[in-house]
Amino acid sequence: MATIETLLNSAELPDSPSARLDAELLLAAALGKSRSYLRTWPEREVPEAQAERFRADLQRRRAGEPVAYILGRQGFWSLELEVAAHTLIPRPDTELLVETTLALLPATPARVLDLGTGTGAIALALASERPGWRVTGVDRVSEAVALAERNRQRLGLSNAEFRESQWFSALAGERYQAIVSNPPYIAADDRHLGEGDVRFEPASALVAGADGLDDIRVIIDQAPAHLETGGWLLLEHGFDQAAAVRALLVAAGFSAVESRRDLGGHERISLGRL
Repeated sequence: MATIETLLNSAELPDSPSARLDAELLLAAALGKSRSYLRTWPEREVPEAQAERFRADLQRRRAGEPVAYILGRQGFWSLELEVAAHTLIPRPDTELLVETTLALLPATPARVLDLGTGTGAIALALASERPGWRVTGVDRVSEAVALAERNRQRLGLSNAEFRESQWFSALAGERYQAIVSNPPYIAADDRHLGEGDVRFEPASALVAGADGLDDIRVIIDQAPAHLETGGWLLLEHGFDQAAAVRALLVAAGFSAVESRRDLGGHERISLGRL
């Protein structure tokens, strides 16, 4: 019978930049334990059924499938979220949207909208930090809305809600103090679409026309009708799109337009005030 240590040491993931972490996450899940358990008890023998599950999951990872999809969950902000193949995997860079929104708006009651909510990551992170806010997340994919609602219920966040809507299509007459979005922003011919984890994520949540800005243009054009005076629009975008997004915001009449940098030093989000 194999031990924890031998299974981890034999886990070959040549194409993964985080091979050891991937292996630990998969084995911990197979055992129903934490990663710290693996380090504390490396000599523990692993029952064959659990070892086989680990090997099967490891093979899926070798084929390129993201660990988050294999496990069905991903951490974001302070939350553990269910994920599925019809939604994007929440990424640490997107936490900048959460941080900036929390810093811009006071903790007093407010209405906030998350466009293209996917797993509900942004909406639920904001709702968890601001009990006085009412956060609405919308997505055009009904399965994503159902997934976000499951995450909401499991986290017990009564100040968030999720609806099906193609951007603002189901929100006639509704206004918010802030609108946030991590929309599709990759150009249709971007070579990165055929690389790494992105190969397994839904193209509809990634690609936005020839220059990657089609959906951002729609959001910027329609957002003023759904923002209160003085309200903010915050958008995540590609590392090389900040200048173009700032220009779109200025052209649409937004003020205080600026971009913020992520942990890698890239201009990752742009924002403006109505």
